[in-house]
Amino acid sequence: MTSQFGYTFPAIRGIQAQRHYYASMCPLRLVPRIFMFDDEDIGLPAELRAQRVLNRNRIPEITNYIVGNRDNYSFSAITASIDGKIKFEPTGGDKNSEVGLLHIPMEAKFIINDGQHRRAAIEAALKADPDLGDESIAVVFFIDRGLERCQQMFADLNRHSVRPSKSLGVLYDYRDDMAIVTRGLILKSRIKDLIEMERSSLALRSRKLFTLSSIYSATKALLDGIVKLNQENSDEEIIKASKIAIEFWEALASHMPEWEDVRRGRVNSSEIRQDYIHTHGITLQAIGRTGNALLKKYPKNWKAKLAEISKVDWSRTNADWEGRAMVGGKLTKAHYNVYLTTAYIKHKLGLTITSEEVNAEEILKQTRNGS
Repeated sequence: MTSQFGYTFPAIRGIQAQRHYYASMCPLRLVPRIFMFDDEDIGLPAELRAQRVLNRNRIPEITNYIVGNRDNYSFSAITASIDGKIKFEPTGGDKNSEVGLLHIPMEAKFIINDGQHRRAAIEAALKADPDLGDESIAVVFFIDRGLERCQQMFADLNRHSVRPSKSLGVLYDYRDDMAIVTRGLILKSRIKDLIEMERSSLALRSRKLFTLSSIYSATKALLDGIVKLNQENSDEEIIKASKIAIEFWEALASHMPEWEDVRRGRVNSSEIRQDYIHTHGITLQAIGRTGNALLKKYPKNWKAKLAEISKVDWSRTNADWEGRAMVGGKLTKAHYNVYLTTAYIKHKLGLTITSEEVNAEEILKQTRNGS
């Protein structure tokens, strides 16, 4: 027996792949009620599900984003398939109108094709802040065409989505204090013209030496435990962090003649990237970690101690880098190799290495001894 009750959404009707779909808005309070998460699906093999298993470890992060940015959060639309008999009623007396009311019976089943983690986070956020229920999220409804079609929609939506690069994320992020510090650093640093701001990898013929994401990661390592960012009233900490970061990178650049050669156009950037390791992410990360130790041990005269870094041979032909920054002649970004590269630079500057770096050194020693 068909229920007389149901959901009615104001909607715009469109056509994709010769099939109708409906774009609407759904109050957040209805999202957990309509788009039910079926725990029974967890036990099904992947080939019998229309979605991946919910990763509950992601939910708190998204929930905190909503609740923590109450006046400034944004969501993309949820995409869902309707398994049920729907009715679209055009408004305005024009039966050909694409604007109208979408009637969905209560017994219809909704299958989320894209947005299940948003749905779960919204449910958790409503518990923390019930007033969110009056706000809404865009929903795109399709008519369910069976398991195979739902699986194909999931594959298509995820395969053809383009994630922004890490560099672009840093460039456009105004919530992350470290991103703010990194952007400020770049604007005032001599290395500004050497940084690729959008991409997180450099093309062979790129005129840049670094990516914004690598400078971000290195600066984060540099300031770890020295400043307290991403907290309430953190403006003073941002100013402090920016001052330290700018001073460090400027001082470091003064001991990197190859960087200056590229900046002044005396040598091609691709040649430096090919022949040296001190423009690559792993080395910048190691330098950031080394700088952190330097700032903590010598807060007053770290610049004088940093001068020792000019004695490091950064060329790829330096056999010391094999097994550390490089494996088989190729640079690697593994944590283990970051520790080894950091340990090497710290030794050159007379700094104590951490327990992680000690362990990495022991493993390298055993490997080289063949044990």
